[in-house]
Amino acid sequence: MTMVSWPKLRPATNADCKPVRNLVFTVLDEYGLKPDPGGTDADLDDIEQSYLARGGVFRVLEEQDGSIIGSYGLYPMEPGVCELRKMYLNRGYRSRGLGRRLLEDALNHARQSGFQSVTLETASVLNEAIRLYESYGFKPCRADHLSCRCDQAYVLELR
Repeated sequence: MTMVSWPKLRPATNADCKPVRNLVFTVLDEYGLKPDPGGTDADLDDIEQSYLARGGVFRVLEEQDGSIIGSYGLYPMEPGVCELRKMYLNRGYRSRGLGRRLLEDALNHARQSGFQSVTLETASVLNEAIRLYESYGFKPCRADHLSCRCDQAYVLELR
């Protein structure tokens, strides 16, 4: 018999769209960042089409009661390159190593999917996330275009 450790990381489906959107918008609000449901966050309206149908990944961190407490997506950008998107964690679950768990899972999926690099955009107010990304080797880079709430871009070359 397999033991399930909670919170459980699992693939997302469109049944998760509303709770993931609530998680993302709640975390953005905590940091004074504006959700963009008609633009940057429109991918949350159809996770399966936005991520899975194009060869990406979207995973959620689920608590024993079924609540979604964390998420991340890998969005293919061009051959060999994916973007880490929607990596968020509920405030009550931070500082427990769960952000690290999400990021490690994302990087493992990126490698298994054959990506050579992972990019991401973030906002400078997300200090904890930036420290986490940098601790895994993400380096600041220039982006041709940043989404409306982001002011920094990073890249990690996978080896």
